[in-house]
This record gives sequence, C-alpha cells and structure tokens, in this order.
Amino acid sequence: MEKNRLWSESQSPCYGLENKPVEIYMFIDPLCPECWALEPIIKKLKIEYGHYFTLRHVLSGKLASLNNSVRKKPENIAQAWEKTASRSGMSCDGSLWLENPISAPSLPSVAIKAAELQGKKTATRFLRKVQENLFLEKQNISDVDVLLDCAEQVGIDMELFKQDITSESATKAFQCDLTITTEMDVTEIPTLVFFNENTDEEGIKVTGCYPYEVYVEILFEMLKEQPDPSPPPPIEAFLKFFNIVATKEISVVYDLTTSQVEHEMKKLLLKQKVERIPAKYGTFWRYIGDHELNSE
Repeated sequence: MEKNRLWSESQSPCYGLENKPVEIYMFIDPLCPECWALEPIIKKLKIEYGHYFTLRHVLSGKLASLNNSVRKKPENIAQAWEKTASRSGMSCDGSLWLENPISAPSLPSVAIKAAELQGKKTATRFLRKVQENLFLEKQNISDVDVLLDCAEQVGIDMELFKQDITSESATKAFQCDLTITTEMDVTEIPTLVFFNENTDEEGIKVTGCYPYEVYVEILFEMLKEQPDPSPPPPIEAFLKFFNIVATKEISVVYDLTTSQVEHEMKKLLLKQKVERIPAKYGTFWRYIGDHELNSE
C-alpha cells in the first residue's frame, strides 16, 4: 500500500512530516469503544518507542456510524459496549445509548479537527477528554455545549475553537480524513497502518486490537532493527502528565498486575496526590497534586 501524495503535501490540512523513521496512521472514531480499549497499548508504545515514530490520528467517523446502523437497536450497541469494557478493562457504559444517545455522530470528529487547527498535541488532549466524557461520564458528545466544556478543560483557545467548530476548514479536514480512510482501504476501526522512510515499500496494516508485542514486532520490522525500549517515567509523573488514567493503562505501561497498581495508587491516595474515579468496569485515577493540601 503506497501513500498517496495528497497525504504529505504541505497544503494538506491533515499532515506535516517530521524526521522520524516510521509513521503510523491510526484510524479511529471518538465513539468507538474498541479505539478506547487500545489506549493502554498506544500509551506504552509511545513511551517506549515514541522517538522512532510519528502517530497520525485519522478520523473515520462514518465507519462507526455505519457499523452502529448495522446493529440498529440501541440495546445492541449498549451490549457491544459492555462486552468491550468487560474484556478490555477500559470502562465504557453502554447505558448511554439507552439514556442519552448520540444524536450527531460526525460532530465530535469535526470538533477534533477544529482543535487540531490549534496544534496536534492540543487535538490529542481534546480527543482524550471527549472520550473520557463519553465513556466514563455518559455525556452526549454530539452536544456542542459538551464539546465546548471539553475544550475548556484542556486549555483550548475558546474564541478560536467556537469559530473553527463551525468552519469550512474543520469540515474539510474531516473530509480529508475520510478520503484517506477510503484510499487506504480501511474498512474497520481501529486500524493502524505502519510506514517507514522507504517509499518503495508497502505499509503494514493492522486491523483490530492485538497484544502489545504484535505492534512492537511490526515497528521493529519497519525499523529494520530492534532498539531497546525507553523506561517509563515514575507513576506520579505519568499521572500528572495525563491527568486521568485507568488502572488498566497503568497496568499495561508498567507491566503490573491490577493488585500491584492498587497498592501503588494507595500510596498516592494517602499523600492526597490522586483521587479515585469509580467506573462501571475497573477504576480510573485523577491526578490532583497538592491541591487538597493547599486548599486549607
């Protein structure tokens, strides 16, 4: 599979090239529980080998909409969410589809492209906040007010965002992602496509969720070498950086059992560095630093 020139041209709203030997296109939808379930593995891959690759999120919103319409009934979508959460350890509450269903499934994707107009790191933080609101808090992320609240929480320039979310630029950027999805023949999400610097070689496409070792093996194949992984930061630094993380994410990144994670988090609870966020499946943790100690 070759990358069409459209995807690397400087005038494209989608991508700018960086000097890393591997480029990974990650096809996702903010509404997709399987994409959410892949988060622990992506975090670990970025921490251990992130200096070797650039990760490009490609929003393939219509795929999720089509997949959901096949299931038709909200009860079936809810059941699929519950199965994914139970299997993956990344909680997502299927009762959303019975109580507060998504009304405009493409709007969150357009909003993420609007956030991307303020930078890719900004868009990544916004995507994560949108997923947290959807999967943990059962918020209707097709509601503009919910999206604005997500933007505010991650420090986006609100005046610009309000303009961009209804702009032609954001809509065109989303359409560009849909074009890439079609041209790369991606029919399911999540899908990761790995490319290296050798433009004569085809990319390697991986559809679905696999164990971490599978993605590392493909990365090594693209690099033509097997570099040693970078060590993860201290757990508190990890929490401080991401703000909200799942027990599952800590478990995967640090190769700890659930009980070992709980033990480590109890230490931080006692220091009032974190607070527990109960979830339908598993536990999430919010970093609060010294806020509680300083509030007295």
